[in-house]
Amino acid sequence: MYKKTFLALAGLAGIALSGVAGATDVHTRTIASTCMACHGPGGKSVGTAPGLAGITQANFVQMMKGYKAGTRKGTIMKKHAAGYTDAEYEAMGAYFASLK
Repeated sequence: MYKKTFLALAGLAGIALSGVAGATDVHTRTIASTCMACHGPGGKSVGTAPGLAGITQANFVQMMKGYKAGTRKGTIMKKHAAGYTDAEYEAMGAYFASLK
């Protein structure tokens, strides 16, 4: 229930991102918007979490797979990474790479 509610709210945030950097689809914008709570609006960090804007797609995918496998350490990233597929990593990686 929590995940569905969270994703529904994130979907509303994703609608606001619809014109950003030519993102390809609503699903990608929605799931990427959940990252921005910690990694900053538009992927530009305003805190201690690293920014994601401009990161290469390959680097993003590698990091997410590392979090999911437990070979890369992070505070809550293992839980986040576990919720996405490899295809979603690829899509989010392309999206964040497109942000400047």
